[in-house]
Amino acid sequence: MTDQIIIRQLEINAIIGIHEWEKQKTQTLFFDLDLSFDCRPAAISDDIKDALDYFEVCARVTEFVQNSRYELIETLAEQVAALVLKQFACEKIKLTLYKPEAIKNTQTVGVNIIRRAKKNNDLAKK
Repeated sequence: MTDQIIIRQLEINAIIGIHEWEKQKTQTLFFDLDLSFDCRPAAISDDIKDALDYFEVCARVTEFVQNSRYELIETLAEQVAALVLKQFACEKIKLTLYKPEAIKNTQTVGVNIIRRAKKNNDLAKK
């Protein structure tokens, strides 16, 4: 599938990090999400019920991240990707998580992952 819903620089404050100072205050994180989704049904119907509701994706990811407590951005990225694939009808997610406050003399550090939805074994057999 080549269609994608693109979300850029979703800004979320969270407590994350391995250092004691990081566990005491929130840091601003930024998320880029590329969600593989067949946009044709929504384009034909012009109905949100047939679309991947990016408002809902952003709201759910924001709620999850704000309530999370992880030490590593790798873990948070993995958990966010799993959440999106489980709760929304996308086949693949490319997620980039940026942590700009991590190292003072960098603009940002981050992690980029690509994950695919697990295929239903019953569908694979057909």
